[in-house]
Amino acid sequence: MEVIQIILTILTAYVIGSIPTGYIIVKTATGQDIRTIGSGSTGATNVKRVMGKKWFFITLLLDALKGALPVILAKIFATAYTGIGLLPVLAAVAVILGHSKSVFLKFTGGKSVASGVGTILALNWQVGLIIAVIWGVITYTSKYVSLGSMIALAFSPFIMYFMHAPVAYVGYCLLGAVYIIYLHRSNIKRLIKGEENKV
Repeated sequence: MEVIQIILTILTAYVIGSIPTGYIIVKTATGQDIRTIGSGSTGATNVKRVMGKKWFFITLLLDALKGALPVILAKIFATAYTGIGLLPVLAAVAVILGHSKSVFLKFTGGKSVASGVGTILALNWQVGLIIAVIWGVITYTSKYVSLGSMIALAFSPFIMYFMHAPVAYVGYCLLGAVYIIYLHRSNIKRLIKGEENKV
């Protein structure tokens, strides 16, 4: 039963994470493939380039909800490895992998920031809110969404640790931060060159 729970958790979370919110929104409204526009990402920042601020926030919210839902379901229904919080973490990992490597878009996608924050909110809402505030402050002051995203997520494992969360949650935040920063490697190059787009 434990093995079945693990497999079902991972598959369900991956499929939910793979739902290409930004792609669907832009394709439905304009007929364009967002992957051919701007950064090529399906995330909220690229949606904003096509459809404006309103749809940036809508995509952000939907991607965060997409990230949170599988983790919440895993926390409610999981009976295996509850002491270390393993199944919610496996759900969180599968979600961000699904968002960045969507099975519906030939394994392309976004950079998993909003869905990643959604998973953290579902794991520990206090930590998630702190991360969201850090992201908002850095993004507002610097005008760089990518910089705010990377800094906020880099803090996440430390904040999760100091909130006395299960060790699996801390490990997830560490690995998730490394993965998402890795997905931002082109943004890092543009930031260094002073060529990154501001909001």
